[in-house]
Amino acid sequence: MKINKIREMSSPELEKELSELKTELFKLRFSLATNGLDNPMKIKEVRRDIAKINTVIKERELKENK
Repeated sequence: MKINKIREMSSPELEKELSELKTELFKLRFSLATNGLDNPMKIKEVRRDIAKINTVIKERELKENK
């Protein structure tokens, strides 16, 4: 997911996307532990997307506090 696309999203959309990505990460880790993944790099991509969303959320919080 591109950072520009994330910045265009509203705060409720970001929260929803964050929860969906965390659920997806859980499922990926679970399937990796049980039977293996076709693409283990997917875990890395999801973790990076979660970090990007958290960064944008934190930026908005800091902007509001100023």
